[in-house]
Amino acid sequence: MTALVAPLFLLTACGGGHGTSHGQRLTVTMEPQRYFVERIAGKHWNVHTVVPAGQSPETYEPTPREMMAVAESQAYLRIGRIGFEMAWMSTIRENNPHLRVFDLSEGVTWIEGQCTHHHHDHGAMDPHIWNATRTAQIIARNTLDALCAIDPAHASDYETNFRALTAEIDSTGRVLHAMLDTLSHRTFVIYHPTLTYFADEYGLTQLSIEADGKEPSAASMRALVDEAREAGVRVVFVQQEFDRKHAESLAAEIGARIVTIHPLSADWKTEMLRIAESLTTP
Repeated sequence: MTALVAPLFLLTACGGGHGTSHGQRLTVTMEPQRYFVERIAGKHWNVHTVVPAGQSPETYEPTPREMMAVAESQAYLRIGRIGFEMAWMSTIRENNPHLRVFDLSEGVTWIEGQCTHHHHDHGAMDPHIWNATRTAQIIARNTLDALCAIDPAHASDYETNFRALTAEIDSTGRVLHAMLDTLSHRTFVIYHPTLTYFADEYGLTQLSIEADGKEPSAASMRALVDEAREAGVRVVFVQQEFDRKHAESLAAEIGARIVTIHPLSADWKTEMLRIAESLTTP
């Protein structure tokens, strides 16, 4: 991180402040936030995402160009506790004193991270709060509050857009419940445990391959195979941001399907429905 600190001061001096050629800009950490922020912001703001599609927001290190875009923003809407923010927010604040920062996770009931199976966890709060409708509603409300604070002149537009968005989130939740409430096989395996809040909301069990952010040991893989087989797991989820060799090995051993999901997609509604559909497919 230190190699970028000096260039950041130059970038802030050259591109910071409110009067930029890019118009009104907000910055978010990751693509799923774009779904919520753009829907509420409407025509009034351009939304910049720091972590590009296909990169992990747990470990991503921003380029000088990314930091210039942050410096040209009026506000930063963080998702809460994702790895990128934990590593970089203090630097972003220091180098951009004009920047207003809003935390879209305020009011979320955090769930402890489940980074291994057998009910063991490392005590940290799981940061993947966007992957459930209950927490999506909180993100939407916090987004509305942030936009009204930044730009009260257009509060009525933001409130109208907010009502339309929350109605869509509610509708999506009802469809998901209809798909998942009577599901007979209620356990799935995933490499990186991004669906903790999704599983909690719909009464499912998530078993993860990754152990405390590291590749699993041979012993933990054997134990996970036994647990997954006993639970009748039919689906093993993988993401493009992570290696899939362990998932493919486990799926082959227990006779489950490999399904690639995109929980970091900006198309939040489509992805939530696709994940549920994958679980209901025989």
